[in-house]
Amino acid sequence: MNTDKVYHTIFLMLGSNLSDRISMLEAAKATIRKAGISITKESHLYETAAWGKTDQPPFINQVIQISCNLIPLELLARILDVEKELGRKRLEIWGPRCIDIDILYFNQQICIYDNLKIPHPEIQNRRFALAPLVEIASDFIHPVFNLSNATLLERCIDNLDVKKLDS
Repeated sequence: MNTDKVYHTIFLMLGSNLSDRISMLEAAKATIRKAGISITKESHLYETAAWGKTDQPPFINQVIQISCNLIPLELLARILDVEKELGRKRLEIWGPRCIDIDILYFNQQICIYDNLKIPHPEIQNRRFALAPLVEIASDFIHPVFNLSNATLLERCIDNLDVKKLDS
């Protein structure tokens, strides 16, 4: 019997527009690691105006690549626990938040659950997700559109300014 664990390559988007935004992203990464999930790559930090509901402070965003042996719904449960531990309260859609963690990709899987869609259904429409994603995974192919992240960014019509912060 083979007892080897299968490790998945997953891309997460971290974002914060409340409190000390950069510290919140660092705390999220520390809490993710504490949950037994390995972070294998990190993009730079990017600042952008809020998307969707624009009357709120700008966000700091970062994409991280992780590796773990969880299935998608188990990973979602861990992520929601991380958000809750860091003080996230879900009060309004696209509203201000101290931490937001989205699953962008889970290997090349396409998953549709009531509470989770993978790949994230808005990747192609959000420059703030594509810019850091391209930094660490430009050639990764979107399993629905069959296009690389770099191509998705070239074709993205979102005109929000996305500024890479100095490292």
